[in-house]
Amino acid sequence: MPKLAKPLTALEVKRLAKPGPHAVGTVPGLRLEIKDSGARSWVLRTMIGSRRAELGLGGFPATTLAQAIDYAREALQAIRAGTDPAAERRAKRTTVEWTFEKTAKAYIAAHRAGWKNAKHADQWGNTLQAYAYPHFGEKHVRDVTKADVLAAIEPIWSVKNETATRVRNRIELVLNYAVQRELRPEGLNPARWRGNLDAALPKASKVAAVEHHSALPIDAMHEFMVRLRKAEGMGARALEFAILCASRSGEVRGAAWSEIDLQAATWSIPGPRMKSGRAHRVALSERALELLDALPRFEGTDLVFPGQGDKALSDMTLTAVLRRMKVDATAHGFRSTFRDWCSERTGTPAEVAEMALAHAVGDATEQAYRRSDLFEKRRELMELWAKFIDTEPPSGNVRAIRKKAAAA
Repeated sequence: MPKLAKPLTALEVKRLAKPGPHAVGTVPGLRLEIKDSGARSWVLRTMIGSRRAELGLGGFPATTLAQAIDYAREALQAIRAGTDPAAERRAKRTTVEWTFEKTAKAYIAAHRAGWKNAKHADQWGNTLQAYAYPHFGEKHVRDVTKADVLAAIEPIWSVKNETATRVRNRIELVLNYAVQRELRPEGLNPARWRGNLDAALPKASKVAAVEHHSALPIDAMHEFMVRLRKAEGMGARALEFAILCASRSGEVRGAAWSEIDLQAATWSIPGPRMKSGRAHRVALSERALELLDALPRFEGTDLVFPGQGDKALSDMTLTAVLRRMKVDATAHGFRSTFRDWCSERTGTPAEVAEMALAHAVGDATEQAYRRSDLFEKRRELMELWAKFIDTEPPSGNVRAIRKKAAAA
């Protein structure tokens, strides 16, 4: 029998903050567990037969101190009567048909708030709908086996390896979630790669070459930019700005006038709009400022490059510009061209180039001690980049797009 602690009042319980178990008295073994994250829940520690047991009684403050005391007393009475409340709870839970599909949807709902955008949640649901549910979506989550997982991913492992890898990882996470919810017994996760599926499937590197974004050669940039500046439309202006800033399409399409300081020639992108989740400053070259000065401003929207209905341009707008120009490149590929130019045509330190691209530099320790974003050096770099693409290269160096330009 656990030692009975001094009874705490509801106010005293509310003031508890230190992570760990806190005995609250009144009922032997009743505790408020506080996790490092701050989450709080009621737990009853007691003996069921000859074994120690911990019974969850609900979260705090949704379950009050008074309710937790009542639940704890009822549980102890049931134990004295010879029943096992935990076993009854598990039996009751398994009577509900927790199929893999239902469990996966519960996982998505539970984690949606922590994902960056709704599109990620949609991708989760869509890939499982397409590849996992047809094979074992209606099967109880406790009965999903390695054979089931292989049935879902093996047919696409060699032809759609990136998709197959994501599906495997998502199945693994759903099954881990099922274990934590006591919907599935603990043990080897049948979707785990290391020491499991790696014996049944070839490594991703053996079946799928990495596909890089199509990019223009460095010396093709001047001729391309001359053509781009003649193209009309907000998509063309957004693409030109993206190239001048070596920025991602999404960062440019969501750019707001409130983020741009024309006097300081700086574009400050907030963390939530960055792939890394960290705020990023872009040094604006003279050419980038000229482009912004020439843009119209529209009432009712703060977007720099608004689309129809004053909404952000779609993710296909910049691609459509390149297709109309008959250029074999992607908007993201110009970042690769910029990086190649930094390495091959300038003496730019790698860390400056990487910071210009908003890439993390160094390991976690180095990042923790780094206090400078090398902004002034990046300003010089972006000015050099703008001048480079405004300068016609020596005769004979241009190749990639001249033929297509003549045909356009």
